[in-house]
Amino acid sequence: MAELYLVEFRGSRKEFFYNSYYHNFHIPEHVIVQVDRGEDIGLLTMRIDKPVEFPDDARPRSILRPANPADMQHLEVLRKKEKDYRAEIVSMIEGHGLPMKVVDVECQFDGNKLTAFFSADHRVDFRALVKDMAARYRTRIELRQIGVRDEARRIGGYGICGRRQCCNSFIRAFEPISTQHAREQDLPLNPAKISGNCGRLLCCLRYEAPMYLDCKRRFPKPGSSVKTKQGDGIIDRIDIFNEEAVIISHEERVFFRCQDRDIYEVEGEPVEPQRPRTAEAAGEEASEEDLKKLEGE
Repeated sequence: MAELYLVEFRGSRKEFFYNSYYHNFHIPEHVIVQVDRGEDIGLLTMRIDKPVEFPDDARPRSILRPANPADMQHLEVLRKKEKDYRAEIVSMIEGHGLPMKVVDVECQFDGNKLTAFFSADHRVDFRALVKDMAARYRTRIELRQIGVRDEARRIGGYGICGRRQCCNSFIRAFEPISTQHAREQDLPLNPAKISGNCGRLLCCLRYEAPMYLDCKRRFPKPGSSVKTKQGDGIIDRIDIFNEEAVIISHEERVFFRCQDRDIYEVEGEPVEPQRPRTAEAAGEEASEEDLKKLEGE
């Protein structure tokens, strides 16, 4: 069985390919791959060691060969052309008076296709524009409308955490994200704190939520009166990252910490402690209508 690899293309697009010709690759390395109606170039980023099931109509194509110095020179020329083409296409759009914004332009490595990615508030009739582009570039033209999340992925950038955007690093497909994920993590519903560069909810809210829920399930709810090896008290909060309960003792009124295995008795119904809100939590929280906009595409 041929090895399976993950190849990344321009705009953080990732696809699987088989090493059908059994080349000896070194990761990371640029490779020429088989695509619909031609060849393209991408960066080999990972070898997949676990079995992956693919539908019959979506089986990965083949990696044809490693990129050679001539290929890399051609790629550099291609990237310069893409910048020039983008400026020309913007002028064409203005000439047609179309309400659309060009996000990126991508040329297939063999020149058999030119794709222009754009964003728009509504559907756009760009048939006349496609005719002009086909006459100008003499190749197959594709205009693809994308949403704000895909726009942020193609542009790239860094999140408020200081790391590369999740959509540019390891996320392959966007999943639905709701404000409920933020609530489960006890985050203030402040758009500045829970939205990414795309203006929508942070991707990390989705994949980090199970960790929070799993940790919370192992502890009584805040406000519960508990007995522990370290003493008795009321749970003030759950420290998710250290997987500990922060407890205020009944007698000394001091805080101490304990793990879930050290709690051996829970008394009474939990009552949410009324703690003063921090400046961060008291920031401008959005209305339900504004929060719904953060959940959109």
